[in-house]
Amino acid sequence: MSLPRRALVTAAAALAAALTLAACGSSTDAAADLAPAKGSTAPNGTTVNLTAQQNRVTTPKVDALAALVPEEIRKRGKLTVADSLGTTPPLDFYADDDKTVIGVDPDIASLIGNVLGLDIEFNPVSWENIFVGLDSGKYDVGVSNITVTEARKEKYDFATYRLDILGFEAKKGSGWKITGPKDIAGRTLAVSSGTNQEKLLVAWNEENVRNGLKPADIKYFQNSADYYLALSSGRIDIYVGPNPMAAFHAVQTGETEVIGTYSGGGADVLGKIGATTKKDNGLVKALHGAIDEVIKNGTYSQVLKRWGLDAEAVPNSEINPVGLPKT
Repeated sequence: MSLPRRALVTAAAALAAALTLAACGSSTDAAADLAPAKGSTAPNGTTVNLTAQQNRVTTPKVDALAALVPEEIRKRGKLTVADSLGTTPPLDFYADDDKTVIGVDPDIASLIGNVLGLDIEFNPVSWENIFVGLDSGKYDVGVSNITVTEARKEKYDFATYRLDILGFEAKKGSGWKITGPKDIAGRTLAVSSGTNQEKLLVAWNEENVRNGLKPADIKYFQNSADYYLALSSGRIDIYVGPNPMAAFHAVQTGETEVIGTYSGGGADVLGKIGATTKKDNGLVKALHGAIDEVIKNGTYSQVLKRWGLDAEAVPNSEINPVGLPKT
């Protein structure tokens, strides 16, 4: 699927506006300035609940869709979900008890469990261990802002549930914008290893070098606290990550800003986030049906609105759509 540049810019601008929110919570792994201030609210005045008592949006079981779940999982009565370590608000982070996983991705996973009649077991792990666990069968599904890519489709099946927009976060008042490859030439950037944003930056860097521009210096750190410390100290010019996270952090600190957004799928593909499961294990049709059900019945919209992510909504779920290309 191609995305006209004007449409992408409009969608990205709307997303950035929708994400001008503030909330409260903490993470065992994040820097103090990543944790939102207690008692904050979303732009519409709704108080963001970051306690362990989430009162999540729920939806009824649909027997016909539950019947699509592989027998082994049905008998177990539980869907094992791999998610990130809880350091990426508002996508996936810890409540104020420092142990309950909350955010838009856990809410979506919970809705899927409702429709399929399954309890949800959250397993916060490092990014690479999400895929290790899926490969080994330890986890049934990854619900952790995982972008559909052509390379990943060789090993995994996807049922999409959100758009993927990347954000370029810099110190406030930097005076420059990111619109494409030439804008990162000669800059020092930080990105998480093994992500689609890393793949995009590497491709941009290679294009710049071919065009005779100065290469960028791409850095890698262990966690979000390290990225933001490097950004505040001036060791890096930009941190590139999911735009919801970048916009959220910028609002919390008042010291950074998003200086550009881009489709996670690149220039010609509309990036999409999907519930991810091991290829051909028989689960993707149930995941797809459950996501379509909650989109249709409106509970999906309630969840996105709850976290200020309305602009990332998809009209329907897709199984294995065109993803970020290999080259």
